Amino acid sequence: MIYLDNAATTRLRPEVMEAMAGAAEGNPSSIHAAGRAARKQIEDARERIAQIVSVDPKEIVFTSGATEANNLAIFGTVGRGEHVVTTAVEHPSVLEACAALEGCETTRVGVDGEGRVDPSDVERAITPRTSLISVMLGNNEVGTIQPVEAIEQIARARRIAFHVDAAQACGKVRLRRVGDLMTLSAHKMHGPKAVGALVVRRGTRLRARQFGGGQEFERRAGTENVAGIVGFAKAVELAQQGGPFERLRERLRAGLSRIPGVRFNGSVRHALPHIVNVSFRGVDGEAVVMALDAEGVCVSSGSACASQSLRPSHVLEAMGLRPEEARASVRFSLGVDSTEEEVDGALAAVARVVERLRRISPVA
Repeated sequence: MIYLDNAATTRLRPEVMEAMAGAAEGNPSSIHAAGRAARKQIEDARERIAQIVSVDPKEIVFTSGATEANNLAIFGTVGRGEHVVTTAVEHPSVLEACAALEGCETTRVGVDGEGRVDPSDVERAITPRTSLISVMLGNNEVGTIQPVEAIEQIARARRIAFHVDAAQACGKVRLRRVGDLMTLSAHKMHGPKAVGALVVRRGTRLRARQFGGGQEFERRAGTENVAGIVGFAKAVELAQQGGPFERLRERLRAGLSRIPGVRFNGSVRHALPHIVNVSFRGVDGEAVVMALDAEGVCVSSGSACASQSLRPSHVLEAMGLRPEEARASVRFSLGVDSTEEEVDGALAAVARVVERLRRISPVA
């Protein structure tokens, strides 16, 4: 199997599995020896992650993943009657959380044809009631990197909390604090699923969303996932070694460019190094994904598929793609274990699949 869907999730690295196997079995809130051992492993992991991200260990709040971290950042900082500024290309865990805020207003700022937001548009969207700006670091569908440093300056000058969803960028760009709240995810960097973190700058207002215990500095109740946190820390450490992303991405782009009627979606200059999103003229993206699966190649479609109908990706729609172009999109995403042989094998399969689908497509 050729696995090129690492933006969805990554394989556990052997070193991570080994670290998790050595996780203590006690409840980290217990005061006996087994509990103390578990607590020490959590705090050691917190310190190692904090050192890499250059933050205080007490600023790291472990969560069940990026979705919970995004929800905590939004519901924990925005009060009734307040206003949120975000973009039209955010992950659903941000957009749907903003939509669920009671008595609040959300402004979704548009993007250009590369999926990149203009900081001046973010600034113009601010109102006297704005309490949070939420912008992802790198897009999960097309890989476009947003100008978060410029937006952070705007937020800081206005004394508005700034949240950065860095889940997709984890392990692909140098991890460092951006904003007042930053979301991290383990399984996007060859760590375990169901564990992540919200980095909360000291002094940032954040109300707890879960109750029942004093864990995570009283910001996130619930017994901590000891094995997951240990694996998370190991994955963060290993991610500092880098990967073959840029080299393989260019090999992938070069091969895809030789297929007639291909369109690349996203930015070339401002891009995460592991994602390539393309649309193939005259074929449906879901059909390409299923046909490639039959050939042993795992990729994903750029479309969100409902049970009975296809709905084009909100990201590609916001970038101005026509519905047929959005539905023709396919996302390829690399991991640290991807190889040249896998990329070449996938390219050969894509060429065969697209040619075959175009022969039978009535719109090709």
